[in-house]
Amino acid sequence: MLRDAVRSLAEAKIAPYAAAVDEEARFPREALDALTANDLHAVHVPESYGGAGADALATVIVIEEVARVCASSSLIPAVNKLGSLPVILSGSEELKKKYLGPLAKGDAMFSYCLSEPDAGSDAAGMKTKAVRDGDFYVLNGVKRWITNAGESEFYTVMAVTDPEKRSKGISAFVVEKSDEGVSFGAPEKKLGIKGSPTREVYLDNVRIPADRMIGAEGTGFATAMKTLDHTRITIAAQALGIAQGALDYAKGYVKERKQFGKPVADFQGIQFMLADMAMKIEAARQLTYAAAAKSERVAAGGGEGDLTFQGAAAKCFASDVAMEVTTDAVQLLGGYGYTRDYPVERMMRDAKITQIYEGTNQVQRIVMARNLP
Repeated sequence: MLRDAVRSLAEAKIAPYAAAVDEEARFPREALDALTANDLHAVHVPESYGGAGADALATVIVIEEVARVCASSSLIPAVNKLGSLPVILSGSEELKKKYLGPLAKGDAMFSYCLSEPDAGSDAAGMKTKAVRDGDFYVLNGVKRWITNAGESEFYTVMAVTDPEKRSKGISAFVVEKSDEGVSFGAPEKKLGIKGSPTREVYLDNVRIPADRMIGAEGTGFATAMKTLDHTRITIAAQALGIAQGALDYAKGYVKERKQFGKPVADFQGIQFMLADMAMKIEAARQLTYAAAAKSERVAAGGGEGDLTFQGAAAKCFASDVAMEVTTDAVQLLGGYGYTRDYPVERMMRDAKITQIYEGTNQVQRIVMARNLP
């Protein structure tokens, strides 16, 4: 029922704008309005804070179905979870009430600030600092590759509070867009997901109350890594949706397109391509859903188990599948697939980032190797 509802909404209210959002590189306002009106913009927020209280699997299905028609729009529910999960996992009750309520109501979005110009895969090498000053912390630094920067009201920011301790000297904070000293760089000019702004976030003597720290001092990096264990699964869901959208379009096209007097779909070479695409998507789906179920059990206090492995495996496998399937979809459409008149070239461009963000697939393989079940 959830899948049917989200698919109907996505096809009616999001799909018609997907090409324009990409072409104009503009934020998908129509998608945000449609998702918010139907309480699908941040389904993961617990009911106790005014949210829908969706579990990890339901969240995955929402992201998957939105990504099937528009990858940029799927980053609204995905990044709202990424940005706010540190608060859910480690924040005080006061922080949860203050920030999860507006998120659940659709009054604000939440972004996640971990990466920096010189700290990408080596996130612990960050330079952004937070210095205690009485009942406040003063933050200075630059965060890079921040999804939905400028659109979000709230930002989870990782900053160094004790330079001597490396990862154990990093703390997490909630920074608000309206805080004095917060500003944003120009939107990056990207290959794909052009409807989701990616910008630098500048923190220039940003003075925030000490009670905006998420968890205890020095626990920020651990919270960041724990967050990624859960949210890598949402990137797997995004990749899965992109791949499914490409397969669905290509499947319809080859039935209509005639060559040598019959539909292209009648040729065995084409049938084998479609079969391989569908098989790999289904394998990615099962892996992603199993990881989501594991994420939910861990969130409910069922122990960490092998969530780190499962999340990395789902993200890595699904994103590799998305890149392969979208490339094949372009091939199946021939010359038409290479033009912007058809959506598969957009899907191919959008798929690429799923192999890169929230940890490159090379890093995912390192994570898996260190956490073999």
